[in-house]
Amino acid sequence: MMALVLRVLLTVTLVVIIIMSGAKISESTRVFTIINKCKETIWPGIIPGEHFDGGGFELTSGQSSVFNVPVSWSGRLWGRTGCNFDKNGNGTCQTGSCGITLKCGVNGETPASLAEFTLAKPDFYDVSLVDGFNLPITITPINGTGNCSKAGCNGDLRTTCPKELAVKSDGKVISCRSACDAFNTDEYCCKNTFANPVTCKPTFYSKKFKEACPTAYSYAFDDPSSLFTCSASDYVITFCSSRNQKVCTFHDHKLICSGSKGLKSFARRWWAIIFSFFVIINL
Repeated sequence: MMALVLRVLLTVTLVVIIIMSGAKISESTRVFTIINKCKETIWPGIIPGEHFDGGGFELTSGQSSVFNVPVSWSGRLWGRTGCNFDKNGNGTCQTGSCGITLKCGVNGETPASLAEFTLAKPDFYDVSLVDGFNLPITITPINGTGNCSKAGCNGDLRTTCPKELAVKSDGKVISCRSACDAFNTDEYCCKNTFANPVTCKPTFYSKKFKEACPTAYSYAFDDPSSLFTCSASDYVITFCSSRNQKVCTFHDHKLICSGSKGLKSFARRWWAIIFSFFVIINL
């Protein structure tokens, strides 16, 4: 009898150790799922890009890509549009271009909507339109703890862009410049005497951006409603998502979706322990 009890205790202990070591692994990496819900093909650019297929790839409409990213990574991600690359990965893009290569090693050209991350304990993340807008983009944290709010923009500023900021191709607005990029004044760029949150205030143009994208940076000091934190989360970055669209991540061999907070997966793990316990008891 004593031997049976010891076997049970050892088995349960091993299962718990496996679960706990899985949690530690999840704390050291983040799963990034990048989804293209736009009607057109886009070419995400990422820097630093060593964990993202070299910093650039093609994503057709409806397609997604998944990456494991270590904690300590800090960088930015954006979408490029209207690209044409040859078999060697050389070419150009209408918006967001990072030179003439598919794999980005430098920042994309403005205007471009940016998703920005600093992975730590906790993570910091935001969507920034300080450099302008070219695509709707949202960040949805999944399975994390803390505030973990959705960041970004479902609205399409290309349809409401003030004409003095609009960038056109063949008569169609393909992106919207920021006021700083267009006019380069201290007030719009929050520099010199405006280089602090007291003197640098929302302008007519930043308010237009904020109306379309309430949880994205509309100007440099737009922190309170635009910068978010979350601990041990996975992230789904979606281009052209619809409002309140459900998104999912594949983590530790399980599909976890927005709103679940991992509770179903957690319950399944403990039911596995209980089931194992009774199986061994009845041997």
